[in-house]
Amino acid sequence: MAIAGSFFSSAFSLRRSRFSDFVSTAAPKSLLFQPQIGAAVPSIRDGFPGFGIGLSRRKNIVHASVDGVDSVGSTSLKSEQDTDFVPMPIVLIDQDSDSDATIVQVSFGDRLGALIDTMMALKDLGLDVAKGTVTTEGSEKQTKFFITRLATGRKVEDPDLLERIRLTIINNLLKYHPESSERLAMGEAFGIKAPEKKLDVDIATHIYVKEDGPKRSLLCIETADRPGLLLEIIKIMADININVESAEIDTEGLVAKDKFHVSYRGAALNSSLSQVLTNCLRYYLRRPETDEDSY
Repeated sequence: MAIAGSFFSSAFSLRRSRFSDFVSTAAPKSLLFQPQIGAAVPSIRDGFPGFGIGLSRRKNIVHASVDGVDSVGSTSLKSEQDTDFVPMPIVLIDQDSDSDATIVQVSFGDRLGALIDTMMALKDLGLDVAKGTVTTEGSEKQTKFFITRLATGRKVEDPDLLERIRLTIINNLLKYHPESSERLAMGEAFGIKAPEKKLDVDIATHIYVKEDGPKRSLLCIETADRPGLLLEIIKIMADININVESAEIDTEGLVAKDKFHVSYRGAALNSSLSQVLTNCLRYYLRRPETDEDSY
């Protein structure tokens, strides 16, 4: 399904984002980091509540929660936590499957509760959030939301707001499930435990463009996750006049796996333009500190 051409149109005026750009808007103030004296958590960019939590092979993991509605109680946790296993946190934002709503799917093994706090945090962004389905595949529980803008009743098309949605959900994951920090790229900055394995951006970045009909192409990007990544990608495409019709934004632990339906002047990208796009993205994504005008 192709979204109207105005999708992501604000990207033309976007500048490279830092996580601090989202401090005042990505999450309610109650979720922002309040450093404790002597705490070892770095206080850079945005943050989340720090929790001292011990992982033991003989004890259940005790999840932090304000009102318990985003976390499953420790008594219901399965044997996987007895071996210190931390499941992969996944946040998927789907712009393509529903013509009327943005679909958000969240999973973290079997540890997610009702996610009422997450729904409230998203509503604070001016969104109407309808909880859709909860499905279970093996030990994985997937919760799906249908999101529209409260003011218009339409799906979210602003890339800045889509990034705020993503960061808000990750914010709540780190707050109510602090053990997830070791599986998330943002856990290195403000989690209770940084990821043991850090991704080499050069190795982790994969980009390819393939045909998807006569009027559009499918761009697939896999790279190391970081705050503001979506805006950076859209900015690059806007600079070479490539239109983004729809997107699927997938955060799987340390890795971002994004798909975009793109076109150029109403047609699919030819081989030359596909190569230009691939080169621009690869050059920039492998060098996250490169000046925005140097590519």
